[in-house]
Amino acid sequence: MGIVAILAKNIRWRFHNSFTIVVTILQPILWLVLYSTVAGKTMEGSRIENYTAFIFPGLIVLICFSTCSSSGMMNYMMKSEGSFYRILIAPIKRSSIILGQVLESVCCTFLEVGVMGIVGLFFSVRLFPSIGSAFIVILLVFFTSFFVASIAYGVSLILPNEMIYETVMSAIVLPIFFLSSALFPIEELTGMLRIVVYLNPFTYVINSLRSTMLYQTGYQQEIFYSIILLFILSLFAFLFANRQLKRETNL
Repeated sequence: MGIVAILAKNIRWRFHNSFTIVVTILQPILWLVLYSTVAGKTMEGSRIENYTAFIFPGLIVLICFSTCSSSGMMNYMMKSEGSFYRILIAPIKRSSIILGQVLESVCCTFLEVGVMGIVGLFFSVRLFPSIGSAFIVILLVFFTSFFVASIAYGVSLILPNEMIYETVMSAIVLPIFFLSSALFPIEELTGMLRIVVYLNPFTYVINSLRSTMLYQTGYQQEIFYSIILLFILSLFAFLFANRQLKRETNL
């Protein structure tokens, strides 16, 4: 019951501060509309037929990053309002507090992915080509957003203010996004860049989303490993957030 109460409270907070929804979805949509149009012209000689559809899975992951990073920002705002500490003294498990806030970020992520999916229809991008692919995409988005939201929650309890938090999260998110397969095909990469990109776990998440959405190969081995990897990362991220919250309350 505690999880539902926290989730409902955070949803009300989100819509009361609706600018957080607009800000986090604005950048991916601009990438979708502007970057895909401009950069797509340079890809005309490649094997990529629809560059917008090609980068769409990467933009889904970018939405997960940007939306769930706001999970940490919520803590700073709630601290300034005093509601953060009122929740801590309530008879609710610490894990329920984290789950309620993390699941709110997950719900917001699905909302924003849905909005971008509607925009993508104008660029011949199909979010769910089939029922099987829909299940895989939902699963990948869920675990990605759960992982990022849990990390963001824990990091926000370590750093002293929101300015440092934003700087640190940008330093984490941007390299992960750009050093992946989000914006370009990686098969022809060489040298150290190829190694770094292939060491990035979200390269495989994006590849899994792309193969599911574009080619409808929803049961490849890579997709299975991506889901398992995200599940393990989400578990460790949640334990990290739980540990930081316990330190915050000296329990």
